[in-house]
Amino acid sequence: MQIQSRLPDIGTSIFSIMSKMALDHGAINLSQGFPDFSIDENIINLVHRYMLEGNNQYAPMPGAPILRSTIATVIADTYQRTIDPETEITITAGATEGIFAVIAAVISAGDEVILFDPSYDSYNPAIRLNGGIPIHINMTSDFSIDWDMVRAKITPRTKLIMINTPHNPSGAVLQEHDLKALEKIALEYNLLVLSDEVYERLIFDDVKHQSVLRYPALAARSFAVFSFGKTFHATGWKAGYVVAPDYLTREVRKTHQFIVFSVNTPVQLALAEYMQTPSHYQSLGKFYQQKRDFFLHQIKGSSFEPLPSRGSYFQVVSYRNISKQGDVAMAEELTRQFKVASIPVSVFYQDKTDNHLLRFCFAKKEETLERAGAILRKL
Repeated sequence: MQIQSRLPDIGTSIFSIMSKMALDHGAINLSQGFPDFSIDENIINLVHRYMLEGNNQYAPMPGAPILRSTIATVIADTYQRTIDPETEITITAGATEGIFAVIAAVISAGDEVILFDPSYDSYNPAIRLNGGIPIHINMTSDFSIDWDMVRAKITPRTKLIMINTPHNPSGAVLQEHDLKALEKIALEYNLLVLSDEVYERLIFDDVKHQSVLRYPALAARSFAVFSFGKTFHATGWKAGYVVAPDYLTREVRKTHQFIVFSVNTPVQLALAEYMQTPSHYQSLGKFYQQKRDFFLHQIKGSSFEPLPSRGSYFQVVSYRNISKQGDVAMAEELTRQFKVASIPVSVFYQDKTDNHLLRFCFAKKEETLERAGAILRKL
């Protein structure tokens, strides 16, 4: 039987491709964004305890009440914003499901969604699968947003603007003036905002994370998406959450319940208890800044030129002094010949813009980064 693909141009993700290539060639995998170190044993013990206590059936569709209540407390402490855990927080199967549920909830056929390239690879397909039209706007050379260009791209069909800060792949962060510009545009044109903030805790150099939750008028029309996997080094648990005003949360829950219904119960309960200790998440910026600095020290003396990384666990480097070949070819050569895997940044662009940049993940053990650095310094 022949079927017509709804995503005919989509193949295996670059993350799977490069991770497989790293495995096939025995390369150090700094491509896919996951830690290679153990998570806190305490949270593992909590999950185990809740399993043994019999918490192994469906959780409530919006999420375990104790976890939503805990998140509301954390948001109040972090962003000085009062959130109703009953009507404004939904636990999702990772941030990716949260993003998809939001888009499925508010985007109809022909609606336009503005997003900024380089952008995470799930955004565009999620929009298209729900009948929307992605409107890609390239960020500037320093990975900032030209808000005048945004205004020029808005049409009567524009429904939603998607932002991501701290930004994957660049490590750039939006600043206060960016959020104020976004707020002004959203109000002027009556737009919704989807803010991907999965790296909210992974922010460096005394920079302040500018969440949409800090801006009341913006928060009133925004979905903020977060990830426990990124925060607690447990990407395989696929647990995240969406924060939105009650009128928007009602719509998200309608789609969420038919995508996954609910998220696994023992992990939710363990996260709720684990987050009672603020030090478990408040020190993450310092933790990852040390890893970023360690990685930068390891590649010091190489011909790679690092770009500023103010957040996330990614470091983008230019290889213009090493090779003129395209970044996909460069990433493949680096993996096959030199045994270090990275991600070519052009894959994050709809138009495949190639500025000769590679993205390395530094969420790794020091010995992993040290071995990779020894190789990269020779280039």
